[in-house]
Amino acid sequence: MNRREGLTVYILVVCTLLAGWAVRAAEDFRGSWTLEHSDEPGKVEFTLIHHEHGNSSTHSSVWPLSVFAGLDAAKPGKQEVKFPISRDAGRFDCEGFLENGEGAGTFHFLADSKYTSEMNSLGFTGIDMEKQFSMAVLDVSLNFAKEMKGEHLQGLDTDKLIAFRIFKVNSQFIHELRDAGIDATDCDKLVAFRIHGVTPEMVRFLRKSGYQPTEDDLIAMRIHGATPEFIQQLQKEGYDRVALDKLIAFRIHGVSPEFIAKVQSLGYKHPEPDQLIAMRIHGVTPEYISGLKSRGMQNLTIDQLVSLRIQGID
Repeated sequence: MNRREGLTVYILVVCTLLAGWAVRAAEDFRGSWTLEHSDEPGKVEFTLIHHEHGNSSTHSSVWPLSVFAGLDAAKPGKQEVKFPISRDAGRFDCEGFLENGEGAGTFHFLADSKYTSEMNSLGFTGIDMEKQFSMAVLDVSLNFAKEMKGEHLQGLDTDKLIAFRIFKVNSQFIHELRDAGIDATDCDKLVAFRIHGVTPEMVRFLRKSGYQPTEDDLIAMRIHGATPEFIQQLQKEGYDRVALDKLIAFRIHGVSPEFIAKVQSLGYKHPEPDQLIAMRIHGVTPEYISGLKSRGMQNLTIDQLVSLRIQGID
């Protein structure tokens, strides 16, 4: 049996034992953990699996080794381990085994009784046991709550704090966006920025290129792939300042630098963005144009090509 198979067997045994604990009180949060090597120095891949009433939830991410008080993950061979993980929201008491720095075990979560009242005093309410457990896993600390409150954000509540931790929205990200020229006050948009990959670098590039993007523009551009790289490719084809809505339409309908180059090679020098979009919508491809030319239909304008396609003339 190899190491991973052994780890899998151990987890199955742990899960079987935990099934018997599910009937305990709701505040008695127990589960299992696994720890594996990470490519990042000084960090490990740590997973917490919470079991309750036949259901389970899993949280897995890269954690710094400094979080695991008293744990020597560099020790070779097999060892029994017991270590706490302390958060403002509560403490995880963990025990199990490691073998050459990887292993598994069980945990018991002890909620901090003062956490909810302290969070309530900051205006973050509705924290039940499950939410407090999640906030401990994600390290939604009192300091983090205070920092976010100090950013004067719209729609900030307990759920947004949790979402911020999941998607890595923090003060540094907010300040860099503001320095780049974005208001960065809407919580939902900040989360959407992280989900879709809107970065301060992207904002700076667009502003340097003469654009004034709104937050919705930025999200739409990332959703459809209108990236700085795409804009730079278009610039090589002579399209320096395509409007943002047209850039998004280019990506939606497949107006690529390659498509533009082929159209221009057929004698259509620098078609307007709207013409390129219409060509893609109605299927006016370079092959279609070449086919018409081979049958003697020369010097057709782009508008004529689109009209022929609409009429079904192949």
